[in-house]
Amino acid sequence: MSHEPQNASEIVSTRKDQHLDVVAQKDVAFSGMALGFSRFTLEYDALPEIDLDEVDLRTTVLGKTLAAPLVIGAMTGGSPRAGRVNERLARVAARVGVGLALGSQRAMIVDPSLGSTFDVRAHAPVVPLVFGNLGAVQLNYGVEVGAVREALARVSADALNVHLNPLQEAVQPEGDTRFSGLAPKIDGLARALSVPVVVKECGAGLSRRALAKLAPLAIAGVEVAGVGGTSWSKVESHRAPSGSAQQEIGMRLGGHGVPTADGVVIARDAFRDRFVLASGGVRTGMDVAVALALGADAVALAAPLLLAAEQSEEAAERLLRTLIDELRVILFTCGLRTLGELSRATVIAMSDDALLDARAPHLEGRIRRGF
Repeated sequence: MSHEPQNASEIVSTRKDQHLDVVAQKDVAFSGMALGFSRFTLEYDALPEIDLDEVDLRTTVLGKTLAAPLVIGAMTGGSPRAGRVNERLARVAARVGVGLALGSQRAMIVDPSLGSTFDVRAHAPVVPLVFGNLGAVQLNYGVEVGAVREALARVSADALNVHLNPLQEAVQPEGDTRFSGLAPKIDGLARALSVPVVVKECGAGLSRRALAKLAPLAIAGVEVAGVGGTSWSKVESHRAPSGSAQQEIGMRLGGHGVPTADGVVIARDAFRDRFVLASGGVRTGMDVAVALALGADAVALAAPLLLAAEQSEEAAERLLRTLIDELRVILFTCGLRTLGELSRATVIAMSDDALLDARAPHLEGRIRRGF
């Protein structure tokens, strides 16, 4: 049972459309010093001793086979406009053979009539992997396991993203900030559901401190969602009242958190044999390749696909297929036939600062400074 005010459905739907507008119209990417994958590249091999058509990008994610290690990242749902975006992205995911993550399903828990805006399988039944989504903090605001189970069944989800976003909620004008006691509730939810649960951040990343608290829980893995892509602190700053403290704080803390590349390394260190999804500023095939080489099992991107999907379904599909083709060329020019071989590839650090990542055991002997 959820104890929401009567106008909660309208508030959430309006907020979803405002989020789409801000991401589309404002500069909400973190633009500080290079904190992401641009600090790294892979060792080039001019004599790869393989053919391009030998490169195989297929992979298994949470028991589902994908044509490439990509997930359309969690974005939206809960309004007619959001539903149209999800519909387009679902058809693209089905044709390309990649995963799709829904935005927070809180809206449809509050108002079941909004379920159609999340029901991507109604438009694309063969999407290979669909993630449902719920904010962990909602477990402190009356959302119970039964409601989550019903929401997942309504969209035939294969897994659940439970998102952590304390920075976003603290800046959000109507944010929910009761984050105490969530770890045991996340654990209980994961044990009660029949689908895998993946805990993710929302653009500020997962630190060693957070990962140490998540590791004992009965979750399938994590999505790092680090600093480097869309800053939801900045997004909420644009929504805050003009001249308010929240508006200023949101901008000041736009880069607060863990860089995505670092997040991947420490997440793999903490979750040795569990699923790690990289997201946060992924824009190119080299970003994808580096993320996988640093320890990710797959990679998600959201904002570029949102902008493309609002333009057209064809634009979103073209972006994804280009990314996949680029990844294939990268593996070919590194002499790698499969994604698994990336876990042994040499990673080139483009700066001395990047060498700090080499402390992780799974990267021992694989990162070097310069060519």
